[in-house]
Amino acid sequence: MMDIVIIGAGVTGLSTAYHLAKRKAGRITVIDKGPAGDGSSSRAAGICTGLLWTEAGIRVRRRCLELYAELSRDLAGYAFQRTGCLNLFSASDWPARAALLPLYDRLGARYEVHAPPLFEPFRCAPDNVALYDPLGGYSEPSQYLPALTAALRAAGVAILQYTRVEEVLTANGAVTGVRTAGSTMRADAVVCATYGWTRLLLAPLGVTVPVKAFVHQRFEAEPRAPLPPFPAVNANPLGIYARPALEGRVLVGIETLDRPGFEIPDAQFNLSSLTISPGLRGMALDRLATLLPAAGGARPVSESVGLLTFSLDGEPVLGPVVQLPGLYLGLAFHSGGFAYNPGAGELLAQYVLEGRTAIDVSTWSPSRFDASEAAQYLATPLRQSQTFRRRH
Repeated sequence: MMDIVIIGAGVTGLSTAYHLAKRKAGRITVIDKGPAGDGSSSRAAGICTGLLWTEAGIRVRRRCLELYAELSRDLAGYAFQRTGCLNLFSASDWPARAALLPLYDRLGARYEVHAPPLFEPFRCAPDNVALYDPLGGYSEPSQYLPALTAALRAAGVAILQYTRVEEVLTANGAVTGVRTAGSTMRADAVVCATYGWTRLLLAPLGVTVPVKAFVHQRFEAEPRAPLPPFPAVNANPLGIYARPALEGRVLVGIETLDRPGFEIPDAQFNLSSLTISPGLRGMALDRLATLLPAAGGARPVSESVGLLTFSLDGEPVLGPVVQLPGLYLGLAFHSGGFAYNPGAGELLAQYVLEGRTAIDVSTWSPSRFDASEAAQYLATPLRQSQTFRRRH
């Protein structure tokens, strides 16, 4: 029987535990310095589309959408909202996405192209192009995270909250466990799903992960009147995304491309200390009203701020760390960690138990980065506009 420790109780860590538990992998322990499901996971939009940029991403997202359907049946109190997902592009940005349509065709990814877009109740610019994913939609984090956590506890997974991993232990060139403030835990495998905290945790082991974090904010607002049904939308020309939310509300997120990268100062850092720049809430709601006139005058009711993580090449970092057998990473899902999590958890469970995955994600290997390029990336101050504009 294996002993497996998962560091980080966000959606990726919890999903990994779920898939390991389904396979009766052994003793599974999830450790987090805060409550389960906290961090950026609880602050996510939860939008999911299968129309990504690489073959690996498209195949994994297809599996994610299948898994979301299964989870909607298996998790009490949760259902994936298959509203469809609309991706809007300006005339200048569309050619880059249009070049991917042959890849979508080859892989059997469903899509519709509308130019000019005719999607009620949205109001789009005449030169916009809409790429619609009929299988997309969203998860509500406040429903999904408690449901997933409850399923793990029912399956016998130990979830240690408010417990910080201080060290990943090694012996003879392999990972052997973890040390917390109160104990040492032996492990045959350690899965690290700590996103922006990963560099701090693994630096003593000589593991360099070229990942940068950027502050991002989302708002919920209450419309003056009930909104007509609408799909989740990534409105790239306006720099926002939106979706329906609970109790008839609408969620909107706004990108801040000029914002510099955020360095997590220490292992104790908590996202609750992040603040939202003045004026962003009004800007987000104004842009929402431009896109969705029925939401004009909506009253803001809540806001949240978290971190997006981007790798050097913009793709996820997922798989075994070659130089340290027994260590596995899952992070840097740009702004789509919630969308990736069912598939990412399944892939990590496959790596731990079988040493290989059903979908080829070798291009996501933690070992793919050149050491000098990684060092240069980490040493170079960047604004978000200088990374990748990738969403959900």
